Amino acid sequence: MLASFYRPTKDKFRIIIEGKAFPSDHYAVESQIRHHGYEPDIAMTLIEPEDEIQPTLSITHVINIIDKYAATTALILLPGVQYYTGQYLDIPAITAHAHSHGILIGWDLAHAVGNVDLQLHEWDVDFAVWCNYKYLNSGPGSIAGLFVHEKHGNVDLEAVDNGKIGYRPRLSGWWGGDRSTRFQMGNKFVPIPGAAGFQLGNPSALALTAVLASLEVFSLTSMTAIRAKSIKMTGYLADLLIHFRDHHSFANTFKIITPLDAAERGAQLSLRLEPGLLEGVLKVLEEKGVIIDERKPDVIRVAPAPLYNSFAEVWDFVQIFQTACQTAQAGNVGTTDILALEGQDEKGWNTIK
Repeated sequence: MLASFYRPTKDKFRIIIEGKAFPSDHYAVESQIRHHGYEPDIAMTLIEPEDEIQPTLSITHVINIIDKYAATTALILLPGVQYYTGQYLDIPAITAHAHSHGILIGWDLAHAVGNVDLQLHEWDVDFAVWCNYKYLNSGPGSIAGLFVHEKHGNVDLEAVDNGKIGYRPRLSGWWGGDRSTRFQMGNKFVPIPGAAGFQLGNPSALALTAVLASLEVFSLTSMTAIRAKSIKMTGYLADLLIHFRDHHSFANTFKIITPLDAAERGAQLSLRLEPGLLEGVLKVLEEKGVIIDERKPDVIRVAPAPLYNSFAEVWDFVQIFQTACQTAQAGNVGTTDILALEGQDEKGWNTIK
C-alpha cells in the first residue's frame, strides 16, 4: 500500500508514524523512504509518547505533531489500536485533521479489526491494512486484509482504452486484474475497481477457509453487540484489577497502562509489572492454564475476547493473577522454573517467539 500511497515530492517527502509502532510497520516505512532516495533521519517523523510511564498518545499531541510537519508531510501511518498499550486512537478526528492539511493517511488495524466497530468509508480513511489472525481468529500466517477508499479505487476504463493509466498507480499483480480478461493472459493490466484491484497473488485456500470459518461466527452477531460486551467485560477486568491492587497484598506490583476510558481502548488491557516479576508471573499463569501475551521486559497484555470469553473467566483470571504476583514477589521460583528464566522453557515457546 505504501508503494501506491507514498508519492514523495521535493517539498512533501515525510512520513509520520508513531515511535512505538510495531516493527514491521517501522521497517516498511523506513524501506519505502530509502527506496525513494531519502534518509529516514530526515524523512521519517516519530510521534513519541509524552510520558514513558504512561506511554499513550493524546489526540492533542498527535495533532500538534501533524501541524508541526504538515508542510513537508506526504503520508501518515498510525495504528487503530496500539499493539503495546491497547489504546484506541480517534481515527475519524485524526483522519479529518490530516485531510485538512491535504495529507493522505493510512491505518494499521491489526489490533482493531474484530475488536472495535470501524466505519472506514464514513470516516474518509484513505487506506487501511490488517492481519486476520488476532480477533478474527484465523491463525498465524493467514491472509491479510485491506481497505481502500472508493475515491482511490476508481478505474477510468475510457482513459485506459486511450492509452492512459486511468487508475491510481500501485504494485500491480495478476490477482488484482480484471476478472473478465484475466485468463486471456495479456500484458495490459486493468485493475478490478476498489480494494480488490490492489491484490497481488491468489491467497491460500486453507488460509481462506480459516478466515471464512471465523467470519461465519461473526455474522451471527454484530460488531455493535460485540463492542458493547467488550466494553463491559474490559471494564469489569479493570475494576477487579484496581480493587485487588489497591486493597490486597499485591499492591504496587503492576500498573495499567491502557486508557481507563472505554472509548479509548479495545478489548485489551496492558499491565506493566514491577521489575523482575514478569518471568515468575508468566510461569504461574501458564501452570494454571491462562494464556496471555508478554512484551519484555515488564508488560503483559490481557485481552478478554467478547466473542468467546466470559465474565466468570475474567474473575478467575484476576484470582490467578493475584496468586501469580504474590508468588513472583515472594521469589518462590522452583528449580524447574530456572530453565524458563534462562530462555530454555520445556515447551519451546521461546524458540517459536
